[in-house]
Amino acid sequence: MDGTDFPDDLLQTQHAWNATYRALAAPRPRNVTALRRRLLRLSVCLWWHPYWTHGPVGREELRRRGRALERQP
Repeated sequence: MDGTDFPDDLLQTQHAWNATYRALAAPRPRNVTALRRRLLRLSVCLWWHPYWTHGPVGREELRRRGRALERQP
């Protein structure tokens, strides 16, 4: 694997992590506890995804692609 052929579920999880992180970073976020729990759960899903059995190569690329999903219509 070259680190660029991420599974869809991994990309969607990264996208959800980014959105949750932004929601927590907003001024006076609502449901802080729920957002923190969601961020933790998503972090665990990202860290232990079976894709990474091939090594951690590409984690930054995954973050970049997760952000790119936000800009798509």
